[in-house]
Amino acid sequence: MNFSELFKQSNQLCKVSPDGKYLATCVQYRLVVRDVSTLQILHLYTCLDQVSHMEWSSDSLFILCAMYKRGLIQVWSLEQPDWHCKIDEGSIGLVSSRWSPDGRHILNTTEFHLRVTVWSLCTKAVSYMKYPKACQKGIDFSKDGGYMALAERRDCKDYVSIFVCEDWHLLRNFETETQDLSGLEWSPNGCVLAVWDSCLEYKVLLYSLDGRLLSTYSAYEWSLGVKCVSWSPSSQFLAIGSYDEKVRILNHITWGKIAQFEHPASIDNTKAEGNFVLSVPELPHPDEICAPPIQIPVVKPDPDRANPKIGVSVLAFSSDSRYLASRNDNMATAVWVWDMQKMSLEAVLEQTAAVRCFQWDPRHPRLALCTGNSKLYLWSPRGCVSVQVPAEGGFQVQSLSWHCSGDFLILLGKDQLCLCYMDAEQEENTSCRHCENV
Repeated sequence: MNFSELFKQSNQLCKVSPDGKYLATCVQYRLVVRDVSTLQILHLYTCLDQVSHMEWSSDSLFILCAMYKRGLIQVWSLEQPDWHCKIDEGSIGLVSSRWSPDGRHILNTTEFHLRVTVWSLCTKAVSYMKYPKACQKGIDFSKDGGYMALAERRDCKDYVSIFVCEDWHLLRNFETETQDLSGLEWSPNGCVLAVWDSCLEYKVLLYSLDGRLLSTYSAYEWSLGVKCVSWSPSSQFLAIGSYDEKVRILNHITWGKIAQFEHPASIDNTKAEGNFVLSVPELPHPDEICAPPIQIPVVKPDPDRANPKIGVSVLAFSSDSRYLASRNDNMATAVWVWDMQKMSLEAVLEQTAAVRCFQWDPRHPRLALCTGNSKLYLWSPRGCVSVQVPAEGGFQVQSLSWHCSGDFLILLGKDQLCLCYMDAEQEENTSCRHCENV
């Protein structure tokens, strides 16, 4: 593997353009755009204040910079560097901003979720959507960019409105069978909308595009319920992470449960199959495969605090839908990898520190993760490896993301970043490192 030099960044605002050609980073109130292949600066823009949020348009021609404290949006053009756009929400404030799928409209959510404002860059027209609900994930676009689902709260009831993104006309509006809707998400094929209730009631509802209720799933009652939801890229599986430390898998045909994955503190031969990888960064030989039984460190949550550190909070499918990675919050040092063909445990990646971030390679079944130290960890079905980031000044990896090609990773520290390039020959050697033990 090869590493680039370090570059400055603020608030971990660093994103590759959708076409993979450019790297945009924010350094306080400056926006820097680099060529991905050479890392040379192509454009340098100066914003009116420190940037809170930055996002590329879908066609990689525009960059949105949001300054939430001042209620301002600035938009910059790569084709016309002298062109710029400023949107001021004024006294009504701003809490979130995002692009529409066509890259020519901006959706701003005002303070207290009073409304969602749609601004057009082409016609300068403005549209308003009332009653948006303040929840975990209240807006989602279908993958093809044709439809938008918006969670609403009116008359003490939950609703979902489906809009056609081409002209923003309302296609459907229907009441949901939720007590306190917490989030919604389209399936990747755009055929089904998953809606889930707050953690106080275990309920996941599946709706068709025309608002018909296809199915309702509830695993139990009278206890904290759903914590996260994730679709597989193939749309065949819906994974539900719960506060009871289990993952439940629903299938796309009957919407019934076909598997249940548990996160026990002790794993023995009778409970699981597969490989158990123990990564200990402080040891001379950091990567070691351990056969069951193994013990996973468990942190007991404080029952007197809100949002207890317990339950499955992160789920991520590999790009081919073959593997599912999960993290149980009271076992924060471990990432669990499940084989979706065998419906069994494939590996447990245990670290000495809490896992900060993990993400699948967009092209291959390869998982990258970091724990806030100076190392990068990679797992594939053939084995795992840890790599020391050769940066001066004690660069610690707080977060990471893959380039869309899977050729390199962006590693983010507190106020710096670097790129980690995957050398094809070296990658093959490291991936085969534990083949004889697998």
